[in-house]
Parts: sequence; C-alpha cells; structure tokens
Amino acid sequence: MKAAVKHIIFDLGGVILNIDYQKPIQAFADLGIHTLYSKAAQSTLFDELETGRISGDDFLNNLVKMAQKGTTPQQIKQAWNSIILDFPIRRLQLLQQLQLHYDLYLLSNTNEIHEEAFNQILFSTCGYPNLAMFFDKVYLSHRVGLRKPDPAIFQLVLEQNQIKPEETLFLDDSPQHIETASKLGIQTIHVTEDRGMLDIFLPKQ
Repeated sequence: MKAAVKHIIFDLGGVILNIDYQKPIQAFADLGIHTLYSKAAQSTLFDELETGRISGDDFLNNLVKMAQKGTTPQQIKQAWNSIILDFPIRRLQLLQQLQLHYDLYLLSNTNEIHEEAFNQILFSTCGYPNLAMFFDKVYLSHRVGLRKPDPAIFQLVLEQNQIKPEETLFLDDSPQHIETASKLGIQTIHVTEDRGMLDIFLPKQ
C-alpha cells in the first residue's frame, strides 16, 4: 500500500506552464541553427545555461556565432523564448487550492532567460511577480546548479525540506525525470497531453 501523499513536487513546463518544444526548434532553424535542442536531449551549451554555468548573454552570443550572418542576440532570445506559451488560470487556481492540503514545491529545468520571460507572462496573467506565491519553495535548475534527471536535485529537495520520498508525489512531463524520481522512492505521475494537471486533481464532471 502506498503511503499517503503529504508533499507534491511539480515540474513547470508542460505541467503548469504551457510550452511548445517544436517552436524554438523551428525558430532556431529559421536562423540557421539546427539540431541543438529537443524535449529528450540538448547540447552542452543548453545544459550549461540551465545549470547556471554560463550567463544568458554568453549563451546568446554563442548562438549568434552559429547562426546565419546578421542574426542578433535579440533574435536568438526571441527564438529561445518561443517555447513559452501561457499560464492557464485554472491551473494556478488549483495550486492555490492544493496549498491548503499539501506542501508544494516547484522543480524545474530552466534558465535565466526563460525565468524572466515566464515571470512577465505570470504577472500579466494574475499580477504575481514570480511563482513563489504558489509554492513552499521553488527550485530552478540554473539557481541550484543541478538539473533533472540528476538524482542529486531530487535529493536536494527532499533533504532541505526534510520530507520522505514515499510521502511525496512528483509530476513531470518527461519520462526520464519520472524514472529517476521513481528510483528514489518518490510517487510519480507522468503528465501527458491526454492526462494533464487538471485531469489528475479535479474529478470529472
């Protein structure tokens, strides 16, 4: 029998925030940059950005060198941010409801460029400057220097908050992240297009 869930760890993109992995792939291709990024894997440059080992400006300038002549850092930034769509307000409302019953944590592979962009979208959606209002603690890969599926980032969340893995539920849209969490004894739910966050927590009418 599974232990009762007391804590929930949420991924961001594809779970709370709508994203489109294909958009930046096409946007980069339009600028002459190919096969660097996908949902399942990405180049070292993106890993370095997502773990804070290089700055956003360094990332943009590196990609400018790979792009067709005349491409600007701003065009690269727009292409990279095209992955970000919107925050459905019902998901944000659901987080507020869940806060009444569970400890909530955010665990996201992201970067300083995307953080600035999704915070702007969040503010325009509900007036909050960042996601801290919805969680007990927020873990962003570029701020902690680790990224999923490294087990160390899951251990960081568990140990810092003194929570037991068997009493913790993790939601993510990437199978490789779900696999790591499961191996650590965390309960998991793989979020898909057919089974989103609202489907998981809200009963069918």
